Amino acid sequence: MSALFLIGIAVMAGVAITLQAQFMGLLDRSLGTLTGVFITYAGGGLVITLMLAALRGGNLRNWQIVPWYAYGAGLLGLIIVGSIGYVVPRLGVAKGFTLIVASQFLIASLIDHFGFFGATVRPMEVTRLLGLCFMLLGVWLVVRYIFVN
Repeated sequence: MSALFLIGIAVMAGVAITLQAQFMGLLDRSLGTLTGVFITYAGGGLVITLMLAALRGGNLRNWQIVPWYAYGAGLLGLIIVGSIGYVVPRLGVAKGFTLIVASQFLIASLIDHFGFFGATVRPMEVTRLLGLCFMLLGVWLVVRYIFVN
């Protein structure tokens, strides 16, 4: 796969996540957090069910070799979707996602550095650490008035 293709997929995911957050905020304000999460998962569940049916099922033959904690992805998805739906209408998309993405970068750096959960070890370099420090400064600049506004 080319780097441009991977960058395109990542950008598409970023756009989709941001749009989903705004839409979930609308659902949260109008229908409540739990109903918004239900609608989000029901819609996604319906689409993936139709895709699996069209492709004649997925690959469940090797389910035993997957680490037990990987099956928590659905629960984590509920936490993610519910949190986004709750936070975005209250803080705004920019402040909410600044905190969410910064948290992702910090945890991702730890997972990479230590190789947690089967990840390939990618040691923390000085430049990455410096980048994280700048990111934290940026987070502070974006959310510093979070308790005032």
